[in-house]
Amino acid sequence: MKKLIVPAFAAALTLGLSLAPSQQAVAAEGVAVPQQKWSFDGPFGHYDKMELQRGFQVFREVCASCHGLKYIAFRDLAGLGYSPEEIKQMAEDYTITDGPGDDGEMFDRPGKASDRYPDPFPNDKAAAASNGGAIPPDLSLMAKARPDGANYLYALMTGYEDPPADFDLLEGLHYNAYFPGHQIAMPSPLFEDGVTYGDETPATVDQMAHDVTAFLMWAAEPKMEERKETGIKVLIFLVIFTVLLYAAKRRVWRDIH
Repeated sequence: MKKLIVPAFAAALTLGLSLAPSQQAVAAEGVAVPQQKWSFDGPFGHYDKMELQRGFQVFREVCASCHGLKYIAFRDLAGLGYSPEEIKQMAEDYTITDGPGDDGEMFDRPGKASDRYPDPFPNDKAAAASNGGAIPPDLSLMAKARPDGANYLYALMTGYEDPPADFDLLEGLHYNAYFPGHQIAMPSPLFEDGVTYGDETPATVDQMAHDVTAFLMWAAEPKMEERKETGIKVLIFLVIFTVLLYAAKRRVWRDIH
């Protein structure tokens, strides 16, 4: 079984760090973040379950070695289309520290569906010690915590490239076209065929970045579809109510000149 503490990528510290504030998520030096097409955009947007499952796979196999997902429980993964049996098996793949037991000692047990997704480190000090003194951010709400969050996260993961010849890149940092200042401590987390998708979708960097971004949007707002559905129903009700009020007003005041 996978242990609660797993090896971390040494420099994976800064996914989702500060972005210069603006409505269009403008990165450092006026570089605009490219806009992508997302299934969840717009008032009628929805989540693509297969995309979410692929994104969860990328998170689990790549991101989870450094980043937590503390607001998501295993049972929440039903929203991705997993069955109770699949969720139970995924939870049992992890070892969770629980207790104290009757003897007053902590103990390890297999994960349960009610457990939250385990952090890769037992505490902040262990996280900092494994990552050069910095604590990798939790990704539960990252897609909603940044302006134009989905497009920013996608751009960040696909924005690694060689620096211009006249760019002074500090030692130990990496050039990213869309990160503020263009210097980021986290190395590129994605590479071609970094995962093997069960549905045989080609695991290109663009595909993996798109999938894991969609998953992180779901993690930040798992009830989005219900919210939009409720909003549409409310708008329809208000339109009908307005028409009825207008008709009633005309009827009441029709004999008044």
